[in-house]
Amino acid sequence: MTQHLTERDVRDIAEYARIGLSADEVAQMTVDLNAIVDSLKPITEYDLDGVEPTFHPIGGLSNVMREDAEEPGFSQEVALENAPKQQDGSFLIPSILGEGGDR
Repeated sequence: MTQHLTERDVRDIAEYARIGLSADEVAQMTVDLNAIVDSLKPITEYDLDGVEPTFHPIGGLSNVMREDAEEPGFSQEVALENAPKQQDGSFLIPSILGEGGDR
């Protein structure tokens, strides 16, 4: 098996990903990652001359969202109709900071 990654590489990757690994885990992860890289070797053997790169394997996808059309909104009165509490034309909500009470 080819040594693509060293234990130092694995330690650097683990540090970057904020994963704590013991010395035994670093050694095992080095073996595992090198095996994974080796398993990808057959991909490099395909003759891809003249093959255009694709940006999406399914291709031809289009946006399925509706058009962004402006519509009239609610009046202030309608918006506050079902508010449990209101004050001066605004929603009155419980405070989550400080001494409590409504704000």
